[in-house]
Amino acid sequence: MPHDAAFQRRVLLALLRLLEAPSGPVLVDYPEDTPRTAIDEVEGVACPVTFGTTSGSDDPGAALAREIEEIAPWYDLARERRGRTTVGASGVPIEDCARIVGSYLNGRSGGNLNGLSAGETLKLAYEDIRAYYFEAAGARPGGAQPTEILRWFWFRTAAGRAFAQLQKVCLASRDESAKLFASRSLVPNVIQRELPT
Repeated sequence: MPHDAAFQRRVLLALLRLLEAPSGPVLVDYPEDTPRTAIDEVEGVACPVTFGTTSGSDDPGAALAREIEEIAPWYDLARERRGRTTVGASGVPIEDCARIVGSYLNGRSGGNLNGLSAGETLKLAYEDIRAYYFEAAGARPGGAQPTEILRWFWFRTAAGRAFAQLQKVCLASRDESAKLFASRSLVPNVIQRELPT
C-alpha cells in the first residue's frame, strides 16, 4: 500500500520473522488485509493506486506530474499485457507532456512541438496523458467500463482537474488555436455539464 508506512512496516516485520523458522520453505498467509483507500470507494472503478489529494493552492501541473509518476506501474502493466500502447502521439515522453500542460496552466508557453501551434501542441499532450490514464486504469483487476473510467479520470484525478482548468486558461487566451482546442476537443460535453463553473 503506497504512502502507508505503518502497514508496510508490519508486513516487512512479519516477513523477517519468517526467517526464524527452523526449516523451510515457509508459506503463510498475512493476517491483515490491505487498507482501503479513497480511490477504492469510487463507484465502479478502483485503480489500485493511491492518488494524493491536492489542495486548491497546489500547483495543478506539479500535481499532474506526481500523479503520472504514481500510476506508472499500472500503465506499464497495461502496456505489457496488451503488447502495445496508444500513448505517443506527441512524440515526447509523458513527463514532457505534463510539463507542457503545467507551463500553460502557469501562464507560460510550454514550447510548441515541432513548430505546431499552441492548440495542436496541447491537443497532442492531452491525448497522450488521457491515453496513459485510461490504459493504467484498465490494468486494475476486474476491469471497468469506459464510462466509469471516464468519470474517474475527470472527477477523481489531478489530470482531470488540470484539464478542466486548462480549458478556462485556453478559452481566455489570445491564441486562437488554443481557444479552438479548448472549445472543441478538451472536455467532453457529457463531462462539461457536470463540472463546476
